[in-house]
Amino acid sequence: MKAFQVSGRARLPRWAQALVVTTPMLLVGCGLGQLMSAPRITHADNNDVVFLGDSIFALSGEIQTALHAKAGGTFRNYTTSGAEIEGGVITPSVRGQFDLAESDNPNSHIVVMDGGGNDILIPTIALADPYNCKTQWYEFGRLSQSCKDYIDDIYVEVADLLNDMSTSGVTDVVYLGYYRTKFGLLNASDLDQAVDYGDQILGTACANAVVDCDFVDPRSVITNADIKADGVHPTISGSNKISNLIWAKLEPRL
Repeated sequence: MKAFQVSGRARLPRWAQALVVTTPMLLVGCGLGQLMSAPRITHADNNDVVFLGDSIFALSGEIQTALHAKAGGTFRNYTTSGAEIEGGVITPSVRGQFDLAESDNPNSHIVVMDGGGNDILIPTIALADPYNCKTQWYEFGRLSQSCKDYIDDIYVEVADLLNDMSTSGVTDVVYLGYYRTKFGLLNASDLDQAVDYGDQILGTACANAVVDCDFVDPRSVITNADIKADGVHPTISGSNKISNLIWAKLEPRL
């Protein structure tokens, strides 16, 4: 049995959450929630499309800006830096973002999102990797079972959220996966195998969802030069590459 089990998935106790909140490096990288996020857009030129997710989208807002330019108008945005799929220290979570979007306008049909990265990243960089998700070069192909089990639990939350979106009237989801991090200010290196396994799991959740879900895998196009010095977030070049990948899936749905 895994420690700190709550509602089917390992959660951090209050003392650990306090550590996350007071870790200065984490606050810089994952953001101070909405204060470190691109502005929320509750009413857009195209209200049918809603963006949900974490700081890959929210920290700079450059991916959305590029997509707005391609579309010739804005989409709604609820992304929040530091957000996990459910719960967590930073609010609103991705599920909470969806609930907010629904309360503002329950008639949106297309969701563009990411989620699950902070669920792994926060404990790994702030709590000395309690699920053993980091692997060294000599451990190729040997991601720990504890990390796999933890990511498998994230699968359940993502699958539940996608199915709840379908029940709420969402017809299409474009789900952005994660690229491999690099050595940087956040000490988020050595996570290649966790990212690979995580993308596999997120892609499976997307494929098995009731809603029409298309998974976007950025690993083949994002290089170290496309990642900021923190080792996690995309540069302008990285954001542009990601926006191109998303647009290929989003444009036919508009």
